[in-house]
Amino acid sequence: MSVLAEVVAAVDPAIAEHAVAEPGPDRFAGTVADPDRLFTLEAVHEAALLHYGEPRAFAGMDGDLRLLAGDALYALGLRRVASAGDLEAVAILADLIAAVARAEAEGDPSAAVAIWSEGARRLA
Repeated sequence: MSVLAEVVAAVDPAIAEHAVAEPGPDRFAGTVADPDRLFTLEAVHEAALLHYGEPRAFAGMDGDLRLLAGDALYALGLRRVASAGDLEAVAILADLIAAVARAEAEGDPSAAVAIWSEGARRLA
């Protein structure tokens, strides 16, 4: 099972009913060895796609539900590393989420791509 499929399996049923049958490949496969950090990075990335782009794992949501589902995925991922006591990962991910939001608000999605790469590098 892909990590993204694990993320989908862990979401609230109200969100899960919008899951697609095949969510596609993991975005960060092979970049982060720690399974909790990788799960969280995939969850946070899918959350950002729900907020700012086209999600890989979900379809058929209106704008309001996409925003709420994205927030739920941010929380799902951060809870995973926080429960493991990985405060370094929480800090890295908080910075990543804020930086991506800033880049998107400034209309610079190409900066967001670089931010994701740097975030994965820091979590590796």
